[in-house]
Amino acid sequence: MGLPTDLIVTGEAVALEARPAMLLSRVGSGLIDLAVQGLAGVLVLIVGFSLASNDAQFAVAWILALVTAMVAIPTAVETITRGLSAGKVATGIRIVRDDGGPVRFRQAFVRALTGAIEIWVSVGSLAIITSLVNSRGKRLGDLLAGTYAVRSRAGTGMRAPLLMPPDLAAWAERADIRRLPPGPALHARIFLSRTNAMRPQARQQAAHALAAAIEPYVAPPPPWGTHPERFLAAVLVARRDREYATAIRRQAAEHEAAERMRHLPFGVAD
Repeated sequence: MGLPTDLIVTGEAVALEARPAMLLSRVGSGLIDLAVQGLAGVLVLIVGFSLASNDAQFAVAWILALVTAMVAIPTAVETITRGLSAGKVATGIRIVRDDGGPVRFRQAFVRALTGAIEIWVSVGSLAIITSLVNSRGKRLGDLLAGTYAVRSRAGTGMRAPLLMPPDLAAWAERADIRRLPPGPALHARIFLSRTNAMRPQARQQAAHALAAAIEPYVAPPPPWGTHPERFLAAVLVARRDREYATAIRRQAAEHEAAERMRHLPFGVAD
């Protein structure tokens, strides 16, 4: 039906359509990051050599430079920026967890530690091969850390707000939509945001399929002859408005309860 199959739901119950980044973008991002990390390693090496006075200290300087370039810099950058780096910002991608959440220190460290072998030692060949055979383009470090790269610039534009069809406002106001599950509602919202980019035949088929999936959860049914897209819009707008009204009432009740808690019993102010 033209609907996304790679939907993830974050721990905050926010549905995301995270599309894996293309291999070319990941390669470009990796080259930029390697240059930045290599430069940092060279700076550490220069400082270390200027302070070293024997072979043992020169060896320590080499080790510190390698650890800084391969592990310390990528771990720190991805942890602080929650999945970004110079190369990722330039190519418009971001590293996220499999559940869509931001990466933490553990994921960044595992990715960097694995990258020392699959990127630095194998000159990126191991990472490219792994990304080619994985459906989400994951490299070995992503498989071990439970992460993958997504296109952070995709779909950044705001969706146009849904409007209630005037001829369905009265019906939607009295319709019972409490049994509507979040899954079909989410698919309908994504579909309505993509209608202008769909072919007419695919758009018509998707609209009828979604309307047929949602109609059993709505009572009474819409007026006879209602266009499926108008039906979907009316249901989603009514659902949105009711959830907003419920949230406002809940917030007002919580505020009232908090005000009561600020006072001691018997009406004596604290």
